[in-house]
Amino acid sequence: MIIDTHCHFDMMPNPEAYISAKEKVGDIVIGMTNLPSHFKMGFPHVKRYKHIRLALGLHPLLASENKNELPLFNCLLDQTSYMGEIGLDFSKEGLSTIEDQIYVLRKLLEKLEGKKKIISVHSRKAEKELFDLLCEYNIPNVIFHWYSGPIDLIPSIISKGYYFSINEAMTISLNGRNIIENIPRDRILTESDAPYNKKADIRKTLKNIQISEDEVKNNFTDLLEKIR
Repeated sequence: MIIDTHCHFDMMPNPEAYISAKEKVGDIVIGMTNLPSHFKMGFPHVKRYKHIRLALGLHPLLASENKNELPLFNCLLDQTSYMGEIGLDFSKEGLSTIEDQIYVLRKLLEKLEGKKKIISVHSRKAEKELFDLLCEYNIPNVIFHWYSGPIDLIPSIISKGYYFSINEAMTISLNGRNIIENIPRDRILTESDAPYNKKADIRKTLKNIQISEDEVKNNFTDLLEKIR
């Protein structure tokens, strides 16, 4: 069983065909959404599947121009146990909207505080700021998707019980491999980040870091137990 904890199947040319194929072989796929309106549109098509889930998200790079979707996020919150993609992005692409990103994320975390959810976060160039906000609102069950931040922050992230989702691209870059070597095996999950990520083969990820499907399944099962 392949487990993909961070995929954007709603952005694929034929999402229905993609998730039907994954369902047929018994793979687990958690689909991210970039806006609450995207979740609202996609959820009716996904809810009949056994192994496919849709997460409710508001991507940091879309947060500034879509603050008007915050009420919709609040309305949809109880329809799914999965949140994503949310977070912060202080890369060059996100520098001009930092204040709006933080404002929107605080509003999301206010609603998530005390809820039993699994949350996939985007943290590019804002890893410490995001981690501090998650701690401030006491948010559990977080998966750091495609982490590329400082290695010395990893122990703090681990100490909060958080996980990291690893993709093939990470396993073939020097920085990615250095990060992976510092993550305990029981906190590793797998992701594709398809279709944005072109190095998205999860079987190659497993092979490259020498971890088994069963180990990842056990890690994911442990995380699921925390929201039951």
